Amino acid sequence: MSKKKGLGRGLNALLSDSNIEERLEVDIPVSSGAATSPSGGTLEISLAHIEVNPFQPRKHFDQEALQELADSIKVHGIIQPITVRRLARDQYQLIAGERRFLASKLAGLNSIPSYVRSADDQQMLEMSLIENIQRENLNAIEIALSYQRLISECSLKQDELGDRVGKNRATVTNYLRLLKLPHDVQIAVRDNKISMGHARAIINVENPDQQLYIFKKTLSEDLSVRKVEELVRNLSDEKDEDNNVQPPSSAINREIAQLQSQLSSHFGTRIVIRSDGKKGEIKIPFLSVEDLNRILDILKLH
Repeated sequence: MSKKKGLGRGLNALLSDSNIEERLEVDIPVSSGAATSPSGGTLEISLAHIEVNPFQPRKHFDQEALQELADSIKVHGIIQPITVRRLARDQYQLIAGERRFLASKLAGLNSIPSYVRSADDQQMLEMSLIENIQRENLNAIEIALSYQRLISECSLKQDELGDRVGKNRATVTNYLRLLKLPHDVQIAVRDNKISMGHARAIINVENPDQQLYIFKKTLSEDLSVRKVEELVRNLSDEKDEDNNVQPPSSAINREIAQLQSQLSSHFGTRIVIRSDGKKGEIKIPFLSVEDLNRILDILKLH
């Protein structure tokens, strides 16, 4: 996943907007050599006086990538300062730049150049989330979770969120829909076992059991996004056919619904029973030759 470009105002809207500049800039007194100010408006702050950001949306850091960054820092130093807020005398908290902070520790540095901003907890959360969305190589689930937190914890509407991160409402909605997928599917997206394209196709299936079936089939057969979309369309066509069937009487309907549920669970696919109260048919759909063989095994006909 490439880094995002053209993301609108985003973090700059929080850190550089003329309406809030005075609230975000703060003069920090230098005390006992703990923080010294080089040129360029940054402070050189002791790593021991900085705590990690509790609002950090990214929970997993690639250790190999961190070590590579640490090796680069040993040679070139810190090119881009981190951003912190001041909590108390000689006590700071990260707003943005946790990878640089962790890599600097690995590189054996004692201090790190830092921009110091003033922010309350909500501003801190919003700045951290937007900074990560814009600058880090987040996976689709991490982006979706960040969007959800911006909406729920920062009281942003989807349109406002889109303006913040430079995305249209449809894109934001597509990410948020990923969070409705079964947990196993979300983990697979997070771990790059399937792409967001696969996930977006699977989410169009309403039944969670069928979502999991398509997901497992995608992994086992290494299906392309186009193939997954085809499977989903087949399921959708079957559903449309079922909607055109006239329902039987209510008493029979209850019995049939119960039987359909039992058979669907047994065969691992959505069984359809059509009946007019006297005669009818049982429909067992399959998605591929392999799926048909699986059903025949269950029927002991294979």
